[in-house]
Amino acid sequence: MNEPVILVIEDDPAVRRGVVDVLAYAGYQTLEAADGHAGMEMALQANYRLLLLDLVLPGPSGFDILQALKRKRRGQAVIILSARGEENDRVRGLINGADDYVVKPFSMKELLARVDAVLRRTCERVAPRDERPLAEGLVDFNQRLLVFDDGRREELSEREAELLRYLMDAAGRLVTREEILQHVWHLNPSRTETRTIDMHIMHLRGKLGANAQANLVTVRGKGYRFDQSNNP
Repeated sequence: MNEPVILVIEDDPAVRRGVVDVLAYAGYQTLEAADGHAGMEMALQANYRLLLLDLVLPGPSGFDILQALKRKRRGQAVIILSARGEENDRVRGLINGADDYVVKPFSMKELLARVDAVLRRTCERVAPRDERPLAEGLVDFNQRLLVFDDGRREELSEREAELLRYLMDAAGRLVTREEILQHVWHLNPSRTETRTIDMHIMHLRGKLGANAQANLVTVRGKGYRFDQSNNP
């Protein structure tokens, strides 16, 4: 599907459900988080075009998430959804990278108009470079491409790129299959039995080649880690 993906971070379940349902009815794909902890992780790691962000959240606040995006995902399109209508809050949100600010309560018709406007306005925005070094090459996450020093190139599927990014961001930490299912596939690991992770790991190893694939380590019965500590 080619419809833009919109991430909704909102702790009020009624508001979140209403926003997600309206966006889905309008043809958008959606992701959602109910607190600042899950929201922070998804905001930095998920693949989406636009973030609808509440400011007051359990855990990290909306302002904390904006600051993290400013450091690690500069240029991300954001619309703030908040009951805070004070001018100082609006200005602070816009200074910290938000593209628009919608004060609660708002009509869903207004929200869809703001979403459409921001997506149109940011569609030509140059995506921030996201390249990471590999053994004898690099991975370009913007283009979902492995580029090697010998000239070889390998395209990654969207899920392969998300999986590789998550493992690389873990910086050598062991990542369990359950964690991958929850944070990359967005599935409930207690209700899911799947071998798809193993298939994606196998495909990644084939594309990474002899040198880089040695960094992708399987810990039998536990999970995976991407360890580049021994790279020259």
